[in-house]
Amino acid sequence: MGGKKRKHVEVEVPAVKKDEAAPERPKRTLLGWKEKQQLHESTTTTGGGFRNREKVLVTCSRRINYRYRHLMLNLVSVLPHCKKDNKVESKATKGATLNELVELKSCSSCLFFECRKHKDLYLWMSKCPNGPSVKFLVNAVHTMEELKLTGNHLKGSRPLLTFSSNFDKDPHWKLLKEMITQIFGTPKEHRKSKPYHDHVFVFSIVDDHIWFRNYQISCPHTGADKIDRGGLEKMTLIEVGPRFCLNPIKIFGGSFGGPTLYENPFYVSPNQIRSLEKRQKAGKYAKKVKAKTRRKMHEMTNPLEADEFADMWKE
Repeated sequence: MGGKKRKHVEVEVPAVKKDEAAPERPKRTLLGWKEKQQLHESTTTTGGGFRNREKVLVTCSRRINYRYRHLMLNLVSVLPHCKKDNKVESKATKGATLNELVELKSCSSCLFFECRKHKDLYLWMSKCPNGPSVKFLVNAVHTMEELKLTGNHLKGSRPLLTFSSNFDKDPHWKLLKEMITQIFGTPKEHRKSKPYHDHVFVFSIVDDHIWFRNYQISCPHTGADKIDRGGLEKMTLIEVGPRFCLNPIKIFGGSFGGPTLYENPFYVSPNQIRSLEKRQKAGKYAKKVKAKTRRKMHEMTNPLEADEFADMWKE
């Protein structure tokens, strides 16, 4: 078996020219295939600009009322850029706890619903971790389940924010307008949002209170997706809900505390209102007691004359 070994000859592979090679495969994106030149243009245009990365943490205190919990869930369903968290104990140290939670959840703002005595609802609206923050008393609460309104809009769509002209009068209203714009405005191209504007958030100031309404933008159209000619002029607003009223109490310089920037001089706490009502009820009882004593004194000073026919039938 001693055959000759076959000589190994190295064969040179001819180099392939770049022109003859297959074209480079375009990069695939969520919107389809994108050429290299288009991809470079899009990165150069969007890379250097500002991108809104606003995220809002929404949570509540323990022992919250069911109506107020439903209101919080309604707001969570309306804000696609928010994150819901477990309940937090409303103690003196709640500010540090909430700031830590906001940092853990990678958020920049916080909406904290605090319930006191199973009756009163307070809303903390804060920019974390440096502030400012606002404390509101929430009145006139009506959830979507209560109202049963006919309006309906796409879940996750971006809202239009409208403010009444009163917000531009005083500096504290301007600050509140900016905070509401940042917290309630859904960022563009957020992963949970849809690129449509089919509803409006309305914030209006009446009697130094902020009233919130949510309306669907309804356009008349035929069976096709296109809107009829002149249909934009016939647009109507249909209320969706929820409804609530915010009474500002204090504006703080820090997050959930700090120096007081503004204090509402017209604010009256619910405890004071309840005590006044009790005093009024106690005043009614005191009036009744006084009337009884007055009647007795009148009977003693003005006795009835003896009737001459009173003993007539006794005989």
